[in-house]
Amino acid sequence: MGVTRTPRGRWIEEGLRMLAAGGPEAVRIEPLAQVLGVTKGGFYGYFRNRDALLAEILDTWERETTEALIEQVETAGGDGRTKLDRLFTLVASGEGLMTGAAADLAIREWARRDEQVARQLERVDNRRMDYLRALFGDFCADDEDVEVRSLVVFSLRIGSPLIAAGHGDRSRKDVLELTRRWLLR
Repeated sequence: MGVTRTPRGRWIEEGLRMLAAGGPEAVRIEPLAQVLGVTKGGFYGYFRNRDALLAEILDTWERETTEALIEQVETAGGDGRTKLDRLFTLVASGEGLMTGAAADLAIREWARRDEQVARQLERVDNRRMDYLRALFGDFCADDEDVEVRSLVVFSLRIGSPLIAAGHGDRSRKDVLELTRRWLLR
């Protein structure tokens, strides 16, 4: 009976988890193998080197947090408001590895120091903004209104986890729900 190999996706998932926790410097082959409970030799069955793993981590993050999410929203159909409401729900429902902000923030920090990562992040951000513009454009006639709403949503997604301010008698969840209703009016 042959030895069961650790699936490629597990290496990428754990690598993304390490990236989210400590940046690209934290993604190391030996510690990754230890977390997975395997030898580092299994790594080389899938990846040429650490850089190849980092590239796949970025590609997986892009695919899962952008294209797969858009596909999920689009598949269920509806008008722009309905799709935005679904998008907001999907993003707010998970604080997991892909839908949470930690990986996104770590990649943004990484992009400040790596031109190739910065180009990929720019592509992702432009795709996300274009999608938001299309959805808001479905029910907002004013291009300026579309742009402002899109930027508010995108900024909230990126910046909200960094804001420590309280909201008086309201919870952050309550304020985000008020914001959601305001954006969809």
